[in-house]
Amino acid sequence: MSEEYNIVIVGAGPAGLAAATTASKYTNKILIVDENIKPGGQLSKQTHKFFGSKNHYASVRGVNICNILLDGLSKEKVCFRPETSAIGFYKPDTLIIQDKEGLHKIKGNKFIFATGAIENMVSFENNDLPGVYGAGAMQTLMNLYGVKPAEKVLMLGAGNIGLIVSYQLMQAGVEIMGVVEASPFIGGYHVHAAKLRRMGVPILTSHTVKGVYGDGKVEKAIIHKLGGGFEPLHGTEKTIEIDTLCLAVGLTPSVELLHQAGCNIKFIKELSGYVSVHDDMMETNIPGVFVAGDASGVEEASAAMLEGNMAGLKAAYDIEGFNRSVFLNEKEIVEFELKSLRTGPFCERAQAGKKRLMVEER
Repeated sequence: MSEEYNIVIVGAGPAGLAAATTASKYTNKILIVDENIKPGGQLSKQTHKFFGSKNHYASVRGVNICNILLDGLSKEKVCFRPETSAIGFYKPDTLIIQDKEGLHKIKGNKFIFATGAIENMVSFENNDLPGVYGAGAMQTLMNLYGVKPAEKVLMLGAGNIGLIVSYQLMQAGVEIMGVVEASPFIGGYHVHAAKLRRMGVPILTSHTVKGVYGDGKVEKAIIHKLGGGFEPLHGTEKTIEIDTLCLAVGLTPSVELLHQAGCNIKFIKELSGYVSVHDDMMETNIPGVFVAGDASGVEEASAAMLEGNMAGLKAAYDIEGFNRSVFLNEKEIVEFELKSLRTGPFCERAQAGKKRLMVEER
């Protein structure tokens, strides 16, 4: 026997929660499923303060933004099912989920896939040795479970995630032996890099990891410099004693369910991989199926929330047909906020990717 809902949202991260918040203003019977124990996705482990404008939660910590979004949900209209995996979607209206009690068939009028992204791996010698972690795993251990995950860490990647997680690790009493970045430039905000440098952490650009070594676990890493063509420069090797190598080398959109559903999938380099083609209201080529957040292209959490707002608004409007002027006004506000957010210097890549996606969609 199947359960029936107006809107089914897969993923309770920033995009999924924002979609539910907006949709619940106008409709009911909304289901959110998420494989994690608690909602929030990346927000639930982000202890740093956000940048941007007040509308983008400037100076608010990610964990607090998560609570703001949760407080905005109507408990009468929104049902949340944690520790539940979405394992298959079958057009036009059926999602198969799995929880501790088994498989369930979910029927929906509209579906919003806010499935986020997965961490990238890097090829180097012994990259499967215990002690090699993704930055997200380190954040989960540290910020969700209160576990000190390491003693001496080398961070690979000087984007915002690598810089922020390095600082969070130091706050937890972990020694950061250095941050290594293959690019000649630091990819994240320089305010984050400056905090690390003030605390004596070396940030080595044009460097990468040759390999990690140890007796059954990571005990040291060997790094080396890179030339202008990213070729290794022999004779520049340096050994660093560590117990953990943390990888912060980017994310890849999680589009498996969208692909399985038959959505049109395109590779857009600027959006970090394969993404589902969608229109300006986040609807895919399959009517009634929406995408939002990192699953539509990796960006900041602020953009993910706005895309969730847009998807939730359109899904609710298609169901309820509420006042069109209200719909158009809300749509215009979200469009303006997204445009404003993507005009910053660190958002040029994502903006170019979205423009390219829209061109290919047409």
